Parts: sequence; structure tokens; C-alpha cells
Amino acid sequence: MYDFIILGGGILGLSTAMQLSERYPDKKMLLLEKESGPARHQSGHNSGVIHAGVYYTPGSLKARFCLEGNRATREFCERHAIPFEICGKLLVATNEQEMQRMGALWERTAANGLEREWLSGEALKEREPHITGLGAIFVPSSGIVSYARVAEAMADEFQRRGGQIRYDHEVTAIAERTGEVIVGTSRGEFTSRYLVTCAGLMADRIVRLLGRNPGFTICPFRGEYYRLPDRLSDIVSHLIYPIPDPSMPFLGVHLTRMIDGSVTVGPNAVLAFKREGYRKGDVSLLDMARMFSNPGILKVLGRNLQPGLHEMKNSLWRRGYLEEVRKYCPSLTLDDLEPWPAGVRAQAVSRDGRLIDDFLFVNTRRTVNVCNAPSPAATSALPIGRHILEKVGEMIQAS
Repeated sequence: MYDFIILGGGILGLSTAMQLSERYPDKKMLLLEKESGPARHQSGHNSGVIHAGVYYTPGSLKARFCLEGNRATREFCERHAIPFEICGKLLVATNEQEMQRMGALWERTAANGLEREWLSGEALKEREPHITGLGAIFVPSSGIVSYARVAEAMADEFQRRGGQIRYDHEVTAIAERTGEVIVGTSRGEFTSRYLVTCAGLMADRIVRLLGRNPGFTICPFRGEYYRLPDRLSDIVSHLIYPIPDPSMPFLGVHLTRMIDGSVTVGPNAVLAFKREGYRKGDVSLLDMARMFSNPGILKVLGRNLQPGLHEMKNSLWRRGYLEEVRKYCPSLTLDDLEPWPAGVRAQAVSRDGRLIDDFLFVNTRRTVNVCNAPSPAATSALPIGRHILEKVGEMIQAS
């Protein structure tokens, strides 16, 4: 029997496993992952941004974890010789309405304790000659890294302390009994005193395996990216983000410098027709039937019908996608948008049709389950892991 089983080989599961092995060095631990290696889903399909905490509601878990995680991620990378760069982020306003929204963001960044600088259109042009706008907020603490590399280092650290990882083990059943949790997988059964799950796109299904009604459903949104050609790798020196529309659930198309030296354009946000639908042609009739029969998801889609159709149009029509980024980078052309792998965001939706914005946990007597971990989850992986350890400690005391 194991003392702890952790489900999920993404950055949250690995951060939790690594910190559990440090907190309880004499306990026997196992991490189970259905893929053949770590970080195969959200952790390895994102923009690689070390977020500063610009957008998040002051006092929320997202705001607190992001601020802590920005520092913790950098320190972890320094200890493990993982390349990263603190290049800073520019939030660019391209019209008067966005200038007003920028004022609200300025106040929010102050409430979240961030260092920032207000730039005029001329000052923006001096910093970024290829970017056009009426003004911008510069946030110097944002950076870039490969979160897949971070996750691999966490896996190594966990195994170095005696933790076991078994890949290609898809969970098929969970039974919580007196004094133990039994986890059935595609390759056998495992028993543990306690269970921690960080299942991302499958979070609601894991809670259902526990015999609980989760009270939410995961709705997958595909984020599609393009990559700029190598000759444009120096087109920007910072991360370039638009000023977000507060009525929209996502941040809009941005230019992101990657740690490998390339620059990506994106993401958009389109409904995926499969839980792990990374390609436009990925369709699961079962997943679609479950989504389109779910009252909460139908309410979300109904409330966001117009922006959803706009995103879908830009997904199918590259020129429309280009126009989104040309609002602040007018020199780009259609030929500059080269293919790049997409990601899929696991968005928890409540029964009453709300997009759950903050981190969400559903716990039982012997399990702690991470059910919603929206961006900036990768940046926040280390403080989220510490938070999970607090929940585990409470669970141990109560059992």
C-alpha cells in the first residue's frame, strides 16, 4: 500500500508530488499518468509566460498564487539551471475605449502589488518600434520559460526522493473505503491511504469516479497559435498583449516571445469538439453529446454566442485572425502566420452557466481534487502545490 497516490503528470500534479515527497520523506508515494510522459496536455501546450498577476481580482487565490508563483518559478529555474528570461509585458491600448480600460487595469495592478509603468504612445514606440498604440502599461516582472522543462525537473526531483512514476496508466475506477483509496487503472490496481488528483481536462470525470456530483463540468476551449518566421524573431523585445475586453472570458490574441527565440501569435479561444481536441478535425460524438446536453455549457454558449462565432470565424479564416494582431502590429502579413501546435484549456462551468474563474477544489475524507486550475496555473504551480499540502495536512488530521 502507498501512503499517497497522485493522479496527473502535468505541472500541478508534479509540483504537488515533489512537495509531498519533501514534506513527508518517509512516506511511500506513486504518481499515475495516462500519457507516456509528463506535461503532455495543458502544461506542455501553452505560451510559456511567467505571469505577473495583472488581470486577477485582488484578494483571489489567482492573484495571490500568481504573485507568489512568479518569484517561486524563477527561483526553481535558477536552482535547476532551466533557461528563463524576464522580458516584461506591454499591455497595449489601440483606441480610446481601450485607454479607459487601461486605466482600470492600472488600478488593478496597484491593488495586486505589481511594479508597473504607464507609457504614452510615443514612449511605447521607443520601446517597440513595430508596435502601434495610444498608450501601454509596462509590467517588468513578466517572463518566459518552458513549462515542460519545469515539469520534467519536478518529476526528476520527486523520483530522486524515492517517489515512483508510472506512465501509460489511465485511471478507470476509484473506490474510497475505510482507511484506504483503491485506484483502478488500465494496467492494474493500486491502494493508498490518501489520493490527490490534478486531472486537468478530466477533473470532473475523476470526481464522478469517486461517486460525487462535482457541481461543474469541464468545457474544453482550443487555443490556436501561429508562429512568426525566423526573420521576424526580433520583431518585439517584450510580451505584447492587447487590453482585454472585460465582457469577454479570454484575453485576446497576443505576441509572445518564446524561450527558444521564436515568436508566436495567439491564442484565440474556440470550443473544442473533443476533450483533448488539439486539431480542428478532432471530434468526439460522445463528448459533443455531453456538452450540448449540459445546461450550464448551453447557457455559457448562449451568452457568448456572438464572440464565439467571431472566434470560430477567425479560426477558419486566417485573415480575420491576422486583423486581430494587426491592430497593434500593422506590419505583419498573411504569409507571416506559420502553423504552430494548439493547446486546449480546461474551463470549469457551473450548473448555472458561470465560467468558474478561480481555483476550485472538491475534497472527500481521503482525497483532495483540483477541479479548476485556470491560467496562471503553470506560473502558480509551486504555491498551488503548497496549498494542496495544507489541504492534505487537514485531511490527515481529520481522518
